[in-house]
Amino acid sequence: MRMAYDSISAAVVGTGFMGPAHVEALRRLGVRVAGMVGSNPVKSAQAAARLGVARAYDRLEDALEDDAVDAVHITSPNRWHHAQVSMALAAGKHVLCEKPLAMNPDESADLVEKAAASGKICAVNYNIRFYPLALEIRERVREMGRIHSIVGSYVQDWLLADTAYNWRVLADEGGALRAVADIGTHWMDLVTSATGRQITAVMADLKTIHPVRRRPVGEVQTFTSAGDSATEPIEIKTEDQGAILLRFDNGATGVLWVSQVTAGRKNRLHVEISGETSALAWDSEAPNELWIGHGGRPNELLVKDPGLVSGAARYHADYPGGHAEGYPDSFKQCFRAFYDAILARDNAAPYPTFADGHREIVLCDAILRSAQSAGWVEVAAG
Repeated sequence: MRMAYDSISAAVVGTGFMGPAHVEALRRLGVRVAGMVGSNPVKSAQAAARLGVARAYDRLEDALEDDAVDAVHITSPNRWHHAQVSMALAAGKHVLCEKPLAMNPDESADLVEKAAASGKICAVNYNIRFYPLALEIRERVREMGRIHSIVGSYVQDWLLADTAYNWRVLADEGGALRAVADIGTHWMDLVTSATGRQITAVMADLKTIHPVRRRPVGEVQTFTSAGDSATEPIEIKTEDQGAILLRFDNGATGVLWVSQVTAGRKNRLHVEISGETSALAWDSEAPNELWIGHGGRPNELLVKDPGLVSGAARYHADYPGGHAEGYPDSFKQCFRAFYDAILARDNAAPYPTFADGHREIVLCDAILRSAQSAGWVEVAAG
């Protein structure tokens, strides 16, 4: 039995690509959206009007002073995460922050400490792990024996042209890593949460395909292009693609390929896990199918059906077999785990914590140092 979530109210910070996605998922879950916070009062008002949200806050402080707000969703550019999360925790709010949690390990470690001291529920939106069959992987790996390898990719094409631009390409706005931090961390979170194995060492080869991009005079949202707008050249220091060799804590090895310049691939995460007795493969562009490989008998294809999956996957599947669940549903299911924790309910699939978010920042730091040194780097504990 699921209870109604309408006893909880949330404010959403950020009006770009992710802000509206959070609003939609919150409404589908049943959480009340109290208001929007943009980078200025005009953007707040425009977003609130466009999305039918009751209130536009002029400043984040106004939302934090609102006693009706129980939780704050941070979807602003990465460089604001540390300050805004810190403010929300100081105001006594639960926090769900978009990934990456912060710009560097020092900032994310600080947020882990502040979250623990606050006693509030604090999550990072690693929503990919909440596809029903991604959750099913976590149950199926227990039947595979020792895991030998974990390989895969996360590829997109929205930055293929040199005219493709938004704040994420700038190191000052998004961090020193971009493709790895933006989408590669989703892959790493999925495989570590699903298998229970941690990445202990990395060797990375990263490349910037467009060292100069043409920035439009004006503003461009994620997944859009400058098109015919007037542009100006701007130097790019963040990576467009990269290959990363991985070592895991049980001796398994792995490979991750990340790209935001792969033509025709709109948003594809693929993972294949090989064990002693079987293998599993899942593709986010065919999210309702899980391939199960066998050595001495025919392979299987598990199609998402609440009646055929584990309890954790069933809890986060809202539609019967034959009814596809996709990207927007993964937000709703991640938020369900977060708000279940707030309501102190049993949670079949634990939400991604600030500690998980910090671990991804530590991984990114190791990957960056590896690319700079062209060698293996041990991942720091944390």
